[in-house]
Amino acid sequence: MKAETWIFVICTFFFVLVAPAYWFVTGDPTGTSALVMTALLTTLVSIYLGFHASRMDPRPEDRKDGEIADGAGELGFFPPYSWWPMWCAMTLATIVLGVVIGWWLVIIGGVLGAIALSGLVFEYYRGEHAH
Repeated sequence: MKAETWIFVICTFFFVLVAPAYWFVTGDPTGTSALVMTALLTTLVSIYLGFHASRMDPRPEDRKDGEIADGAGELGFFPPYSWWPMWCAMTLATIVLGVVIGWWLVIIGGVLGAIALSGLVFEYYRGEHAH
């Protein structure tokens, strides 16, 4: 994860340099605050990845003597198709629309969202893809 850490560190330096330059050129507080928050978020990710990279065994792509064959084998579990993300997105859209139309729609969207979210979380505990 050292390569990923360096990517985010470089992005952090970029946003730290661009934010004051943007302020001096435009004087726009909205864009400047967005660039500052982006710099802070990339700093957060850099620290997280750097912390975990120091505690992990180096992956084959992190070693100088790593070979392609060293990374062979099972990579992990990749879920098959799922309809639950669509239902979660639709209930979120209902909640956001409820703020505009009326709070009663927020309540309906919240109840349906709880059902959709629990379906998404517990998808692999029952049915065809149960573990």
